[in-house]
Amino acid sequence: MRRPSRPTRPRTPVPSPARTASLTAGLAALLLVLVGAAWGPLMALDVTVADELHRSALAEPGFTHVNRVFSDWVWDPWTMRLLIAAVVVLLLFRRAALLALWVAAASALGTALQQVLKWALGRERPRWQDPVDSAHYAAFPSGHAMTAMVTLGLLLWLLGRQGVGPRLWWAAVLVCAVSVLGVGFTRIYLGVHWLTDVVAGWLLGACLVALAAASYERFTFRSPGDAE
Repeated sequence: MRRPSRPTRPRTPVPSPARTASLTAGLAALLLVLVGAAWGPLMALDVTVADELHRSALAEPGFTHVNRVFSDWVWDPWTMRLLIAAVVVLLLFRRAALLALWVAAASALGTALQQVLKWALGRERPRWQDPVDSAHYAAFPSGHAMTAMVTLGLLLWLLGRQGVGPRLWWAAVLVCAVSVLGVGFTRIYLGVHWLTDVVAGWLLGACLVALAAASYERFTFRSPGDAE
């Protein structure tokens, strides 16, 4: 008599990340067009937000220093890349070479894409008579925001694939959400990015994570009949 099969953890269907990728790509493309065309209402919003936060940064030097520490060390793109490198090594140690390759490729693609877009658009960063921080190269999109979204989004995807318990899952979601939102805030607060730079980084990062998840699931998909 055939024993009943053990229930398996439901897997995220492929169309879901694919739809997410399409939506975020569309929104990022729209934002790119509006910024490239210097659409008045959006530019005015950027200036208003930047001015308000810069005044706060000048008035609160202690809080500004905390933001610099988080921006330059905790959520720095190189910190994120080192985290991805550690995860890739761990996956290789666990003999998940294909998954390690996927994660490494998605992270590298994110870095390349942000640099190409910065070069193509060449948007200037905010300029201040009394800056509290400095940054170089073009502004759009925010490399900090995009790298954090790609890195932490990939980590959440991997945790979801492992089927971790709900407490660990929601704790990870909370930490990642605070980090992604936090790094975006620090870049605007320190006066080195416009609001739209940060939003574009989030959208593009989310798009890359969704594409990585969708393409991996499609590439490795096996129907129930194939496994028998």
